[in-house]
Amino acid sequence: MTYTKLFAPGKIGGLELKNRIVMTAMGCSLAEVSGEAGQRMIRYYAERARGGAGLIITEITRIDDETGVGTPNQLSVTNTHVVPQLSRLAEAVHAYDTKLFIQLHHPGNQTPSRLIGGKQPVSASDVTCRVIGEQPRALTTEEVEGMVKKFVTGAVIAQKAGVDGVEIHAAHGYLVSQFLSPYTNKRTDKYGGSFEGRMRFVTEIVKGIQAYCGPKFPISVRMNGSDYLPGGIDEEEGIEIAKYLEALGIQCLNVSCGMYDSGSTIIEPSFYAEGWKRQLGGNIRKAVNIPVIAVDNIKHPSFAEEMLEEGNCDFVGIARGFLADPEWGLKAKKGEDTLIRKCLGCMECFRILNDGLPLGCTLNPVLGREFEWGDQKLTCDGNGRKTAVIGGGPAGMQAAVTLAKKGYKVTLYEADDKLGGTVNLAAVPPFKGMLSEFIETQKAELEKYGVEVKLNTKADAGTVKADGAEAVFFAAGGKPSVPPVEGIEKAVTAEDVLAGKAEVKGENIVVLGGGVTGLETAEYLAKDHKVTVVEMLNKVGGNLYPSVTMHLVQEIMKTGGTVAKGKMVTKIADGCITVKDTASGEEAEIAADTVILAAGVRPEREGYEALKEAYGDNLILVGDAAKAGQIYDALHSAHDKAFVFEIN
Repeated sequence: MTYTKLFAPGKIGGLELKNRIVMTAMGCSLAEVSGEAGQRMIRYYAERARGGAGLIITEITRIDDETGVGTPNQLSVTNTHVVPQLSRLAEAVHAYDTKLFIQLHHPGNQTPSRLIGGKQPVSASDVTCRVIGEQPRALTTEEVEGMVKKFVTGAVIAQKAGVDGVEIHAAHGYLVSQFLSPYTNKRTDKYGGSFEGRMRFVTEIVKGIQAYCGPKFPISVRMNGSDYLPGGIDEEEGIEIAKYLEALGIQCLNVSCGMYDSGSTIIEPSFYAEGWKRQLGGNIRKAVNIPVIAVDNIKHPSFAEEMLEEGNCDFVGIARGFLADPEWGLKAKKGEDTLIRKCLGCMECFRILNDGLPLGCTLNPVLGREFEWGDQKLTCDGNGRKTAVIGGGPAGMQAAVTLAKKGYKVTLYEADDKLGGTVNLAAVPPFKGMLSEFIETQKAELEKYGVEVKLNTKADAGTVKADGAEAVFFAAGGKPSVPPVEGIEKAVTAEDVLAGKAEVKGENIVVLGGGVTGLETAEYLAKDHKVTVVEMLNKVGGNLYPSVTMHLVQEIMKTGGTVAKGKMVTKIADGCITVKDTASGEEAEIAADTVILAAGVRPEREGYEALKEAYGDNLILVGDAAKAGQIYDALHSAHDKAFVFEIN
């Protein structure tokens, strides 16, 4: 498909952009401890420039070292010592004819004291962010005036480094947003009270940047079209703020929504549809005469084109899409939509960042590691030597593609009649359809890189030896774990339920296991049955991002279901199960017409010993066959082991 709108040139002020694709800001924690842009960050952004972004807006960039730290290893513009490396970042992006904006940011009350040396967070007022849970103090009038100067200084440093423009982060409940929104601004001085008072902070920042950087230096403001909170900015006031900002002389508006307290509206998990908030950017675009960037949970180039055709925005903001696939724009331009690894909305990237680690992605094992693990570092030393991959799930397909890129002649064997493994079942519950698209993308990658695929072939040592393989990657996946519980033979597995192989009988359904598979299976069944999830631990969801776990639990409970934590199953009988409270030891019975086992998986190793005897160190375990985990773990282990592999 040809995307004429998406790849039409555009302008922000006097700045010409090669297309309408903007990679909007996302925290990545890839900067050096000094706040400088080091080699890892430069390579990360350069790959997105190479991949087709017309404009890149950096991660939240610190303007204040005292109270303004938003993430570990955060990019900084607080001191001129960052200029040389920031200049190198700009040069790396400009090499691909991509423009670069620095996003000027202060988190306000949405940062924990541990990130700012134990100091109390600051805000427009002493309103506590419920998510952070720490009481902030209101900045004094003099401190607000000083903070204005820090934003302006950040813009001057960015301009000195050769950056093309700046964006003021006035959305998502961060400090500037805390002044704009009546939800957080309870001030009685000149920076509060009336609409004009609430606008004064951002006004002084804009005017200061214009005074020091010149009126033609592009300024974008990221703003909320709605806070999605009672007492906050609503859609009507969002339009008024946009018109006010335009009158200040800024060159662009980047329309988003939400804050930490509004929950999942700020960053959408998989259960939000593409374009669910398109009216925010669309209504603002009708009210102003400067370009509007809109972030609308866009996953597909075809939808981005539709947004532009409908007039909802002038530029489409692609955020997590560029995390999952740095070549999102390049592949769209080539008409290779199927080859785009599209964001699942699993929120794994944010879970990893919240753990204080550099950015990671379920579908992109190279994300944040481009400098060490990117294709430019891959040694093409396979020399056409034959290598077998046993297992056609995500790990097997990832290993096969990475090996093929290295120059090996790869044959993939799959015992089933289709590729994808258990991900085909994981795609069955509600809002998991993007997993099916990912499997189609992996199939397209196998074809692109010339991997031979043999379906309905249960390969063993004899099979691969006969085909001339000199090495084997064993990716046979895992099989359900079966706990030693009396009557366990009466249970059916979640896998068999999702595959339609096991009948779900009766009204009362019990799912044993509150991890991702258990919760999603329970959600899938909750519309037709009364479902109880039983979990031995005192939490459910495993490593799922909190908003995803909350959604699943709410969907189960709103149909009359129950989530029982801290309960260990001791017996399964006809019509009921017996559970023991892990704290008190007290036993109870729960009605159960069907018991579904979702207690995780263990490695599948059938045929492994014979292969080990035949291939020795040239046999490599990947995915669940090596260690049970999530798709993230499977793809990362497969990529990394294939990346460094050499036939002995």
